[in-house]
Amino acid sequence: MLKRTLMGLLRSHELTGDKAKDPLLKSHYYKLSKDKAWEEVVSTLKKMQGYKVLHEVQSVGEIVLEKRTVTGRTMDITVSVIAVNPVTSAVDIYSASRGSFGDLGSNYRIILDIYRTLDKKLSAYKTSGA
Repeated sequence: MLKRTLMGLLRSHELTGDKAKDPLLKSHYYKLSKDKAWEEVVSTLKKMQGYKVLHEVQSVGEIVLEKRTVTGRTMDITVSVIAVNPVTSAVDIYSASRGSFGDLGSNYRIILDIYRTLDKKLSAYKTSGA
């Protein structure tokens, strides 16, 4: 976590994906069709404390959230629901801080928080990959 804080002095964004070096930032896969995964993810995100859903576009599978930190900074978060095949979907997250300077690792922590919540809600459908 110290490494993330030090990296956060310079970086003000974080994203997940299949090729992420950090295993905690790898894409999360669920054995659900894209439509079913979309419904579950949107309903879960709307219930999360401190996050505000600004925009959702089901056709492209993106949900845009906003989170305000205790220090008054605003984080913009994009959650993508991607159909891998007819029965499997992936969820990726991009989080960025508004303003200059780094985020001290808060984008990293936000991504882990969202994944933890989604994994808890969708634990029955979690899978290791496509």
